[in-house]
This record gives sequence, C-alpha cells and structure tokens, in this order.
Amino acid sequence: MLRIKKLDIFLAKQFGLLFAGTFFICQFVLMMQFLWRYVDDLIGKGIPMTALAQFFWYMGLMMVPQALPLAILLSSLITLGNLGESSELTAIKAAGISLLQALRSLIVITCIIMMASFYFENNLGPDANMKLSQLLISMKQKSPELEIPEGVFYDGIPNSNIYVQKKDLKSGKLYGIMIYRMTQSYEDAAIILADSGMMQSTAEKKHLILKLWSGEWFENMRSDELGNSAAVPYRRETFTYKKIVLDFDGDFNLTDAAALSNNAQGKSLAKIRNDLDSINLVYDSIGRNYLRDLNMLYYNIPHTERRDSLKALQLAYTQGYNIDSIFGKLSTEQKQQTVASALAKAQNEMSDLEFKSLLTSDGDKNIRRHRIEMVNKFTVALSCLIFFFIGAPLGAIIRKGGLGVPVIISVLVFIIYYILDNSGFRMAREGIWAIWFGKGLAPGVLTPIAIFVTYKANKDSVVFNVDVYRNLLMKALGLRLKRHIPSKEVIIEEPNYQVDALQLQKISQQIAEYNTVHRLKKAPNPIRVFFKYKPDHAIEMINEELEKIIENLANTKDQQILRYINQYPIMAVKAHTRPFEKKWKNIIAAIIIPAGLFFYMRMWRFRLRLLRDLKITSKTNEQVIARIQEM
Repeated sequence: MLRIKKLDIFLAKQFGLLFAGTFFICQFVLMMQFLWRYVDDLIGKGIPMTALAQFFWYMGLMMVPQALPLAILLSSLITLGNLGESSELTAIKAAGISLLQALRSLIVITCIIMMASFYFENNLGPDANMKLSQLLISMKQKSPELEIPEGVFYDGIPNSNIYVQKKDLKSGKLYGIMIYRMTQSYEDAAIILADSGMMQSTAEKKHLILKLWSGEWFENMRSDELGNSAAVPYRRETFTYKKIVLDFDGDFNLTDAAALSNNAQGKSLAKIRNDLDSINLVYDSIGRNYLRDLNMLYYNIPHTERRDSLKALQLAYTQGYNIDSIFGKLSTEQKQQTVASALAKAQNEMSDLEFKSLLTSDGDKNIRRHRIEMVNKFTVALSCLIFFFIGAPLGAIIRKGGLGVPVIISVLVFIIYYILDNSGFRMAREGIWAIWFGKGLAPGVLTPIAIFVTYKANKDSVVFNVDVYRNLLMKALGLRLKRHIPSKEVIIEEPNYQVDALQLQKISQQIAEYNTVHRLKKAPNPIRVFFKYKPDHAIEMINEELEKIIENLANTKDQQILRYINQYPIMAVKAHTRPFEKKWKNIIAAIIIPAGLFFYMRMWRFRLRLLRDLKITSKTNEQVIARIQEM
C-alpha cells in the first residue's frame, strides 16, 4: 500500500517552501519583462490607478502558467542540491531508497501543479488575456497628457498643431503662440497668432479652453459652403482677447471587446473547438464562392455538341496543328489585339487571385493560431513535469545548493526551452512547419534530456565528472600525459638491477623485430583495419613488461636512473591497430565515409607515434643499461 512516510513529508516541506519563493521571483521577473515591452504605452498618458491595478492583476494571472515551469525547475534543483550538499541524499540512498522512490511525493506535487497550470491556461488565462488585451488597446488609444513643449510644434491635440515660444511654469501662461488648425487639408488650414495665452481642460475632460490675447486669425474661405458667396478668398481677424474650444478627450475609455474576437489566446478549449468549426465553415464557403467565380470568369467550359467535340479532338490529335503557325497567319493588327487581350486577361486574373489570396491567407493564419493555442494549453502544462525531471536529477547529480549553480543551470535550460518553443511557434504560425512539429519541438528535445539525466541520477552515474570528459577528449584527439615518478624517501626493497638490465635488452630486441615486421611508417591497409582485423598483442606484451621494470626501478635511490625512467613514453597499445574493439563498430565507421576517414587518419597518426615511442624506448633502455653497468 502507498503510505505517506516521514521522508515524503520532509521532502514536500523542503520543496514547498522553495517553490513558493521561486514562484514569486519568477512571476516578478516575467511580469517586469512583459511590462518593459509596453512601458511606452503606460507612461505619460494620465491612466487612472484603477486601470493600472487591473492591468497588473490580469498580467499576473496570465503569467502564472509561464512562471510555474521555471519555478519547478529552480526549486527542484535547489532542493535536491541542498540534500546532496549536506549528504542527506547519500543517507537516503544508504537506507535502500532509490532516487525515484524518494521523489514520489514531489512527483505527486508536480502533477498537481501541472493540473493547476492547465486550469489556469484553460479557464482563468483566456479571460485574463482578453481583459489585458482590451486594456492595452485602450491605453494605446488614450490621448497623452497635455504637456506642450517649448520651441517645437506639438500635435497631441486632434486637428491642431501648436507652437509655444516660451512657458511660465508658475502662472501657466504661454507666450509666442502659433496654432495651425486643420480642416480638410493644409491649404484650408486656419493660422492663429497670439502674443500670450492660457490653456485649461473642462470639468468633464472632453474639451480644452484656449484663451488668447493680442493676436490675429488667418483663414482660407475657399470651401464648398462659401466658395460661391464669399467676396474674398481669405479672412483676417485681429483680436485683443479670444476664447477657443478644442476637442480633447482626456478620459480613459475601454475599447469594445468585439474587436478581439479573433484572439485565440483569449479562448478556452471548448471555445476554440466551437470557433474553429465556425471559421472553417465560413472560409470553406468563401473558397467555394471563389471557385465558382473563377470557373465562370476564366475557366468556363462552354457546352458543345458531340459533333463539335469530336471535331475538336480530331483537330487536337492532328500532328500538323501548331499554335504559332496559326498566330503567324494573322495580320499585324490582329496580332496586337490578340496579345493585348491575352495580357490583359492574365493581369486581371493575377490581380484578382492576389486580392482573394489576402483574405484566404488571413483565414488560414487565424485557423493556425487557434490550433496552435489548443496545443499550447497542453504543452505549457506538460513542461512542468519535464522541468521537474530535469531539475531534480540535475540537483542530485551536481549536489550544489543555494542560488548560485542552480540559477545558472535553470536560466540555461529555460533559454533553450524558450528559443525552441518560440521558434517552433513562429514557424507553425507562418505555416512553414506543421503545428504538431512546431509546438512539439521544445518538449521533444527536452524530454529525452529529462529521461537521460533521470536515468543517470537513479544509477548514480557521474555525468558531470570533468576528468571523464577530459580523458575521453584526450583519447579521441590522441593527447597524453607525461610520466612523472617522484623519488621515494623510504625504500623497503632495492630493485634487482642486473635482472632489469637483461629484461631491457630483451625488450629492445623485441622492438627491433617488431619494427622490421610491421613497418609502422607505411600507411595501414583499410581492408585489414575495418573488415579483416587480426589481433596484435606484441605491443601489449612489450608495454606490460616495460611497466613492470619501470615500477621496479622506481624504488631506486639513483637520481640519474630515476630521470631516465621518467623519459619512457606512455604508449597506446591498441589505437594503432583498429578504431574500436567491436568489429561491427569498425564496419559502420568505414561505411560512414567522413567518420571512417577521420578514424583512418587517426590510426595512421598513432602508428607514427608508436614508431617514435619505440625509438625513444630503445634509446632509454640503452641509457638505463649503461648506468646500471656503471654502478
């Protein structure tokens, strides 16, 4: 039976506290990132605090499904990293509890969070997105606060351009005023000049009252109403005081939500399915109407009798029938008329098709957006589970708590997910990729990674051991370390120098025989390397005997011999014979030409290196033997 154990409660408390903290941090970061995109639409507009409060509330609700996966990733990394760093994870495994068994409570919590994410995305998110879009459009349409600058023309008032030479901030007076009031065009503009003036808004904030002193008014009277009756084309008025009322809506008004009916992100799954049926029905009917119109205008097949049809077929099968020859028999005037008629018909058809393609392409894009949003509601919730099975195993492997390494890894993983998801979304939206491929790209890439790190963490594999990867890289590139044998302060047993000298002489003879038989300077035979490999144990035996002698001579007190044995190279005993141990791997490497060429050149390099190592070994043998004889 599944019972709640103390370990489950302990891990749930550790994870829950961290998840609550990281969730609010991620929520804040995402909200600030979203707010930064629309900061120009919020500042300097005189938007009331109630509208701003609604904006932040709906923005927070919309960001909850995006913040949950990142919070799960970061909190799981920190939780398991803290347990590993404090050796509590080691104690759990020592008690016979596997990693997956220890994480079962966190898996249940993650599944609950995943369902909550889907609920937000399907029920609360659409309404929040619709309200937020409505607020954003209203904020963009909101007129800015009336702050007329000095020395430039200000066009913030509808149908007017105002120039102010100087402003008095204390009294609110404006000096050197020039106003262009637009009616129909720039030719019909009224020009108002004034020495000074003041401007204030009405109580209902629907109009501006402009008071002007000591000025002139110039206006073009050539309009439809006065064009036939005016004695002069222009009017000039001089005034000492004048009051002008200008239209200026300073209130914040919500836009009609009917304009957002095609917003797929503002709909639930049921609404998307219902609207998809309606949209498909509408555009299918439009497509059928377009097809009927095209058949009537351009591809109309007239009804012909059987006799005429047979005659046309007989004419078509005639070998001497040639359009160019028929066209050549026409007169010059007829040719021009025929070409002009065909060209006009083709251009008209192309223009008609281009115009109709605009509507159909918009319909296809709208349908793709609805389908993408339908898939997105599931992928966003699924990402919570994927991020948990990436974060928890990585925390168990890295065993680093706090906010240092976990934050770096979380940011890297989330950047990879964001790039893949955003790229797939854009490609699917434009119809370049299939919707299932575009929206499934990020989960498809991260799911194998989650399975891999979970398997490695459950098996206690050293995935992030730098020495393992360094040795693998050095082995692939043919790099090696130098031999370093230090002198020993305490020596229990002295080496048998005479026996070692005889063994070194024997090894030198074996090296000479091996060089004579194998000719290491010559390029290896590809057939014998990849397909007909014969084992070569001579170098393995020579190297094994040499290492025993080096280990024995390492107990010497003679510094010269110690310097000589440090000159012996560390030999690769198998790399010069074939790329891999398994025969089938060698065959695959040969079939894949680029890889086979790389391994073939690598093996030739190891043959040349072995030849050099054998020469150094023979020379060092002579030096060690000579030193032993001197002793």
